[in-house]
Amino acid sequence: MKVLVLCMIVVLLWSSVKAQLNPTCNSNDSIVLKSFMNVMDSAIDGWTTNSSNCCDWDGVTCNLDGRVVKLELSKKRLVGTLVESLSSLDQLKTLNLSRNLFRGKVPVLIFHLKYLEVLDLSSNEFLGGFPDSVDLPRIEVLDVSDNNFVGPIAPGLCVNSSGVRVLQLGVNYFSGEIPPEFEKCGLLEHLSLDANLVSGIIPEYLFRLPKLVKLSLQDNLIVGQLQNSIPSNLVYLDVSLNLISGDLPDFFHTFPNLSYFAAHSNNLGGRIPVSLLNSGSISSLILRNNSFSGLIDLNCSAMVNLELLDLTDNKFIGTIPDNLPTCQSLKVIDLGGNNLTGQIPESFKLFASLAYLSLSMCNLKNLSGSLEILQHCSNLTTLVLSRSFDNEEMPYDSNLQFKMLKTFVIPFCKLTGMIPVWLNGLTKLRMLDLSWNQLSGHIPPFLGNLPSLIYLDLSNNFLKGVIPKSLTEIPELLYHNVSLEVSLEYAISMKRSTNGTVLRYSYGVRFPPTLDLSDNFLTGPIWPEFGNLINLHVLNLKYNELSGNIPSSFENLTCIENMDLSHNDLSGEIPPSLVKLGMLSKFSVAYNNLTGLIPSGGQFSTFSASSFEGNPGLCGEFVLSCEKVHQSLKARVSEFEEDLMVSFPIWTGFGIGFLFSVVLLLVVPRIRGTEKLDKFE
Repeated sequence: MKVLVLCMIVVLLWSSVKAQLNPTCNSNDSIVLKSFMNVMDSAIDGWTTNSSNCCDWDGVTCNLDGRVVKLELSKKRLVGTLVESLSSLDQLKTLNLSRNLFRGKVPVLIFHLKYLEVLDLSSNEFLGGFPDSVDLPRIEVLDVSDNNFVGPIAPGLCVNSSGVRVLQLGVNYFSGEIPPEFEKCGLLEHLSLDANLVSGIIPEYLFRLPKLVKLSLQDNLIVGQLQNSIPSNLVYLDVSLNLISGDLPDFFHTFPNLSYFAAHSNNLGGRIPVSLLNSGSISSLILRNNSFSGLIDLNCSAMVNLELLDLTDNKFIGTIPDNLPTCQSLKVIDLGGNNLTGQIPESFKLFASLAYLSLSMCNLKNLSGSLEILQHCSNLTTLVLSRSFDNEEMPYDSNLQFKMLKTFVIPFCKLTGMIPVWLNGLTKLRMLDLSWNQLSGHIPPFLGNLPSLIYLDLSNNFLKGVIPKSLTEIPELLYHNVSLEVSLEYAISMKRSTNGTVLRYSYGVRFPPTLDLSDNFLTGPIWPEFGNLINLHVLNLKYNELSGNIPSSFENLTCIENMDLSHNDLSGEIPPSLVKLGMLSKFSVAYNNLTGLIPSGGQFSTFSASSFEGNPGLCGEFVLSCEKVHQSLKARVSEFEEDLMVSFPIWTGFGIGFLFSVVLLLVVPRIRGTEKLDKFE
């Protein structure tokens, strides 16, 4: 009997616990969520009208009373608009709809949910302005970044939501000045207004907010000068891509915790302030594209945490500081685009921490000696030397060993000589750019055997001969599972204008697997085995002297996005199977000797006539109709036959006469020679 009673008690307790663990959805909340689901243009995974308990739906969390307190639908590929009735979920604490395709205006009452703590609408297509009367008394995180919101920044964000800690408004179209009411956000820790149309000056009170550690204002229309500040707890400050002018104030001693400071692409000038050059907290200093001048004079004994130094495109003078290796944490250096002269300092042999070095567009000399020094940088993975070492000779057979080098970029230097044999030892090399030089000779076969290579640019040189077959066997281009990163930490991005001018190599962005051999003097066929490079995204062979057919095996290049075979001597037809290339967005076979029908369908329907011009034998949608081409060819053949009939008797007579003359020239001297010999016997 006791056992039976005990079992009943256990069952009752379990039923009670189960009811608490699986509350039944409030009927009103259920109606709201079903109406929300019904207006969606796409289905919501894990939601069904067959279940009456919406608390069991994916992304829905209820409290013990069955009220919906969390709605987390991030990255669900949802398409549609928000219904006004969502604001009836008046117990909501978290509303996360980020990274979907919601559009239209956000219902005003969403900004009046009194229990809401987290509102994340980022990375959608919402539009319109914020209501003036935002009233979210418990909000802590408000993220509406990466949308299409317009108009002024709502001052009520801080008046009625003073407890907000994270305010992300970036990548929208907010305009006007930063509201003075933001001074009331006393608990604000992160403020991001980047990539908007914010104007005016930076209010000094932002630096006084006691909890603020991250302030990002980049890519706006902010003007004026940075003001001297009282001590601040900022760790991250980005004011890049604005209209800020004047000198940087010498106030960095008031930022004892500042780790990241970026002010690139402004109108700043003068000297870098002493307090910044002596900052012990700075780890990333990015001042590129300004007018800073003078010598580069870092106090490496003080800047013990400096990891990234970017002073590109300023007006610094002098030589490369020989004390940089004493900055013991420094990994990334970009000093390109300054008036630096001289050579790489001998002290760089001891630069153990250096991983990324860009000295492009400087006036440096002695490439051979510089490479000999830099090979001792044991952790160097990226070396960018564009537009430096002008008119020098590429060291060919030096015993250089860059054991960790993944990226070697040295275009636009007018280097002479041949592609060096020491590159054969760079087993980790992923990107090699030797373009826009004056290198001659043949392409060495070993390049196709480099085990890590995914980007090869040899364009605009004087290279000749047949393309080595080894380039059809580049290991990392044979498989799809290749990372597009140059390195895990410091990738390279490349931008070029249409006339070939290099605009920038910089760290931080991925690039596609590429084979560019254009603008040389290469001859011979395009090997069918190129179709094996299924991970190739860009193939550029234009402006050479290549002949033969376009390989039908190119249909296997399923990742190809850009293929340029123009300005060669290719013949035959364009393989119809190329219409299978669904990723192909740029294609040109202009100015060859191709014939036949231009394939139709697929991506070929998006190409213009310029992709096929200069091939009189081609016909189809973009050029002459095939009937006209056939008639033209037939007319040429008839004209040739007619000319042949008229000229045949003439040429026949000429041929007989020519043959008779040859016989006379051969026979008569022989007779005369015999007679002469007879006389002297």
